[in-house]
Amino acid sequence: MRFLVRLVVSSVAIWLTSLLLDGVTLTQAEGWEQVLVIGVVGLVFTLVNLVVKPVAKLLTLPLTILTLGLFLLVVNALMLMLTSWLTSFTEWGLDVDGFWWALLAALVISVVSGILNAVLPGER
Repeated sequence: MRFLVRLVVSSVAIWLTSLLLDGVTLTQAEGWEQVLVIGVVGLVFTLVNLVVKPVAKLLTLPLTILTLGLFLLVVNALMLMLTSWLTSFTEWGLDVDGFWWALLAALVISVVSGILNAVLPGER
């Protein structure tokens, strides 16, 4: 159940980010196909965050401590760029125009995810 909540929160956060920022785009489709595109990108992003992000956070721990946690935004941006790269092999996907767009998108996704996690009921 927790995985599904993370999947929905990530999908909605990426969708809202693609609406707010010009440098982050989702593949355009019609109707339910667009919902499927958002779901697939959210699934890839959630899996990247579950598998790769803990390793990246461990490897960058000294930089994270040195920057008082701000380097985690860079780690989040890199996870978003990895998601963009992984979905580029399919006809559906996420496109991020560069590192700075990914950094701004990571900030927006973090804020939206935090708000959604605070509003949704569940384990804390």
